[in-house]
Amino acid sequence: MSKSRCPWCGTDPSYRTYHDREWGLPVRDERTLFEQLCLEGQQAGLSWLTVLRKRERYRSQFHNFEFEAVARMPDRSLEMRLRDAGLIRNRLKIFAIRNNGRALRKLHDSGNTLTSLLWRFVDGQPIQHHFVHQSDVTSRNQQSDAMSHALKQSGFSFCGTTICYALMQATGLVNDHLVSCYRHAQLVKN
Repeated sequence: MSKSRCPWCGTDPSYRTYHDREWGLPVRDERTLFEQLCLEGQQAGLSWLTVLRKRERYRSQFHNFEFEAVARMPDRSLEMRLRDAGLIRNRLKIFAIRNNGRALRKLHDSGNTLTSLLWRFVDGQPIQHHFVHQSDVTSRNQQSDAMSHALKQSGFSFCGTTICYALMQATGLVNDHLVSCYRHAQLVKN
């Protein structure tokens, strides 16, 4: 018997694996949150599947999203990545990754972490939604609005409210699996 999944993941095997193993699972690891924030920014105007298929290339080209190494990347290194067909060749998006590394370094220098910054918007616990239809799922909420504002104030880029909401969904700050999806109940228990 097949498992009932959220309809957005369709039948693509990599999308299903991402849905089943990652999407909505609460993440508190600093490096993983930084990676996801950067990749959500790469998605702007594109499908997540496009970014997902390029994720390994991003990891290899951006020091596995170790923010200190990313923050030190010189312009010439980023210019080279603009010629890499394995990446989304958008100047603003590529340079935003380094900018976000620098913003995270400043955040750490001030005694804060990305983990604590993001999770404060949900009081440290995932928001458990109980959506029945995909059309019930929103693309932003008050928390993503506030998160976007705080990230921008901290110097991050490509972090609008829709991107922040996608980040919240992906990293389990909200459980937006439909109630009919087998992952919903698993993540409520988490």
